[in-house]
Amino acid sequence: MKHIYNNKILKDRRKELRHNQTKAERILWRCLNRRQFGNKRFFRQYSIGGYILDFYCPKVRLAIELDGGSHIPSEQKLYDAERTKYLNGNNIKVLRFWNNEIVNDIDNVIAKIIKATK
Repeated sequence: MKHIYNNKILKDRRKELRHNQTKAERILWRCLNRRQFGNKRFFRQYSIGGYILDFYCPKVRLAIELDGGSHIPSEQKLYDAERTKYLNGNNIKVLRFWNNEIVNDIDNVIAKIIKATK
């Protein structure tokens, strides 16, 4: 099987994204980094295939994607749908949250993530 995880070609881009997190990414990472989901480890800016995921937990094969205003245009919606189809085809579940959900209702977001990690 072809190696599809954390492709070295995308290493610099992953590093750049980790250093330039959005406010929503910083908030969620503070929660995910504490292993409060049954001691399941999440990684940020993890690549699978040609896609870089905002957050990923290999143990439960769960990707978490945060969407802001750039995800509204129809071209971006098509890209997101293709990406989700690819990940689902690799047995990876995808949860998507709007940035404002993270900032304004983190408790509800955490509850949904806990449910998805069981």
